[in-house]
Amino acid sequence: MTNFRSEFPAFAFVDIETTGGNLERDRITEVGIVSMQDGVESRWEHLINPETLIPYNIQVLTGISPAMVQEQPTFRELAQLILDQLHDKIFVAHNARFDYGFLRVAFKRIGIDFRPKILCTVKLSRFLFPEQTRHNLDTLIAVHQLKVLARHRALGDAELLRQFWDCCMTQFGVSKMQEAIDHLLPQQSLPPNIDEAMIKDLPDTPGVYLFYADNRRLLYIGKSNSIRGRVLSHFSSALRIRKEMKLAMQVKDIDWIETVGEVGALLLESKLIKEKLPSMNIRLRKSTDLCAWQLSLNHDGILVPKLVRHQDLSPGRQENLYGLFYGRSEAIKTLQVLAKKHTLCEGLLGLEKLLPQKSCFGYQVKQCLGICVGQESILSYHDRLLHALYKYRVGIWPYKTAIGIREAHVVHVIDHWCYLGTAIDESEIFELLNSGIPEFDLDIYKIVKKSLGKMGPGKIIPLPKPAQTTEFESY
Repeated sequence: MTNFRSEFPAFAFVDIETTGGNLERDRITEVGIVSMQDGVESRWEHLINPETLIPYNIQVLTGISPAMVQEQPTFRELAQLILDQLHDKIFVAHNARFDYGFLRVAFKRIGIDFRPKILCTVKLSRFLFPEQTRHNLDTLIAVHQLKVLARHRALGDAELLRQFWDCCMTQFGVSKMQEAIDHLLPQQSLPPNIDEAMIKDLPDTPGVYLFYADNRRLLYIGKSNSIRGRVLSHFSSALRIRKEMKLAMQVKDIDWIETVGEVGALLLESKLIKEKLPSMNIRLRKSTDLCAWQLSLNHDGILVPKLVRHQDLSPGRQENLYGLFYGRSEAIKTLQVLAKKHTLCEGLLGLEKLLPQKSCFGYQVKQCLGICVGQESILSYHDRLLHALYKYRVGIWPYKTAIGIREAHVVHVIDHWCYLGTAIDESEIFELLNSGIPEFDLDIYKIVKKSLGKMGPGKIIPLPKPAQTTEFESY
C-alpha cells in the first residue's frame, strides 16, 4: 500500500449489485464501499432486499439468491446509513454512470436528492493508460495483477477499485494523479452571475438548455442526456478552454426544456437553433444554399452530375440525388476529392472544360482512365462513378406515409425526413400531420436517418391521415 492517500480529499470506492440493468425497473441488491479519508481505510457492505425478483442469470453471476436478501433491510431502511458512508466523499466507481445512476434513482424514490462529486475509474484508466484498448474491470485485474477476493460482489469489486488506485499512485505519484483528478472530476466553479440555487434547480434528465446574456439575449443552445451535468461541464471547462470561458463570463440566466429521451433532445435543439439563432451556435445554423448532385445521361449516354440548388431540391422525393451539401463550394470540393481518389474524369464531372475530341487534363497525367476519349467502357466508368458516390446517396423516403418515432410516452412525427413536431396523443398527431410539411433541414435529416437505423421493433409507427383509422400499427 502507498502513503499518498492523505494528500487527497476523502474517497468512497463504490460498487453495487442489482437485479438487472434497467434504472426504472430493476433494484439494488447489495452495496459495498471502501472509504479512504486522512490516510485511514474503512469498509462497509450490506445486502438489500430489492422487493422484486432476482433473475436466475443474475443469481448465477453474483451469487446473491432470493433467500439471502429475503430478511435483509430495504433500501429505504438503509438509505441514511449509505448516505453517512458517502457523505463529503468523492464517489469513485467503475463505469460510474451505472452505480451512481442506480443510487441516485433509489434515493430519488424516497425523496432524497443525491448529487456527489463523481470520479469514474474507466475514464481514469483511459487517461493514465491510453495505450490500452480495453478498460473494463476484468482487463484492469489482468493488466495490474489485482487480487480478486469476491468478483461480482459489491465489496469485492469496490476493493478492486481501491487496489487499482494504489497501483496508479505507485506508478504515477501524487502530481500525476492530481492532474488526472483535476481533468476528470467536474469542477463546479460557477460563473459570477449564476448562483448555486439556479444550478440545483437544473434537472438531471435529457433535454435542451438555453444560455442568456444581458437583456435575455440568447447566447447558446445545447442538448444533453443530463441537462445539469452538461451545464456544469461548460463551467468547469471554462477554467481551461477559452471558448467556454467566453461563454461562461457572459451567462446571466439559464432556461431548459426537458425531453423524454435523446432523440427528442436532438430534434428540439436543431429546431430551436434555427428559429432563435443564438449568437454562439455555429454548426446547426440554417442552410440557405442547400444543394446536391443529380446524375443524368449526356448525349453520349454517359452519366454526368448536375448541381440541384436549394429552390429545386425535394430530398426524399427525388431520385438519383447525392449529397447533401450546405453550399456550392462544399459540393464542388467533394466532387474534386472523389475524382482524384477514384480516377474519374474531371471533364465529364464538369470540374474542367472538356473540348470536343480532346481528353481531360487528368488523362494526360494518368488521373483519368480515358472515358473522355473512349479508352474506358461506359459500363466500367459508371460502376466506378456510382461506387464513389454511393455513401452520399440521398435515400427516397422509405415509408408509404408519415411515421412516428416512439420515445417513452411521446411520438416524434416525421414525414419525408422533415420533423413536424412531437405529440403526446392522437389529436396532436393529426394536428401536426395537417399543418403541412416544413422546409427540408439537413441537420434534421441526419438526426432522423441515424435514429431510424437504431430503432427496435415497435418504435416506428405509420401515421394515417385523420380520415383513416386511428389504430396505429408497428412496422
